[in-house]
Amino acid sequence: MSKSEIYSHFHPEEKAFVDRAWEWVERAAERHEMRRTDFLDPRQAFILSTLANRHPDAAVRLDGGSPEAERKRALIAPDYRALDEGDMGIAVLDISSEDRRISELDHGDYLGALLGLGIKREKIGDLHVREDGCHAVIAEEIGDFLVGHMKQAHRVDVRVAVMPLSELRVVQPQWEEMTVSVASLRLDGIAGDVYRLSRAKIVEPIRAGRCRVNWKTVEDPSVPLREGDVVSMKGFGRFKVVGVEGLSKSGRTRVRIGKFV
Repeated sequence: MSKSEIYSHFHPEEKAFVDRAWEWVERAAERHEMRRTDFLDPRQAFILSTLANRHPDAAVRLDGGSPEAERKRALIAPDYRALDEGDMGIAVLDISSEDRRISELDHGDYLGALLGLGIKREKIGDLHVREDGCHAVIAEEIGDFLVGHMKQAHRVDVRVAVMPLSELRVVQPQWEEMTVSVASLRLDGIAGDVYRLSRAKIVEPIRAGRCRVNWKTVEDPSVPLREGDVVSMKGFGRFKVVGVEGLSKSGRTRVRIGKFV
């Protein structure tokens, strides 16, 4: 498969990752190498799986610690290797505290604390936040560093410990549900209502490449959304189109939205 054929299926800004992923696939198929990646977002996992499926001699396994995981590590290998036997290198960082204020911490507080230590986002999988702490899925190679250096999360003193993946306490993502009434299912119309921005103000970040639909950059404000789509906007958060409920008497479309909290 030529590079031009590969690139034609993906967004231009994804070129760098597509190049890396195709190299991983080729090295697995042609040099019989096995490679374990850092954590990939769903769009990156889709790209890698797509490329691996197009090569007859390569195979890929994805694992994020739980069946519902959003971010996953990948194992790429020649198709004759038993991928189930490969070590995915995933551990759980248990973050807890005796400070009652830990119940006030959210996903952003924990992620900010981890990134503030110089950890790359690619080394961190999903975060499972509870009232009494958090289980962070991490690359096992950073576990010792975190145990030695992570002392606070948003000014709350914490203690951390590395646990095996079998101890992971999964927390399903939470969202606030709302209903919007829109003239059409256009991205700018729905996003504008969700974020309470005028059309002029919502179009600007979309055209600037700050919006992703299903983890793929979208720069066209008129792109139609469908049930199940996940939209994220840098600086504004993300939401999911939970359901499209049909037309109102005035001819507008009612859309149920789940805004992640």
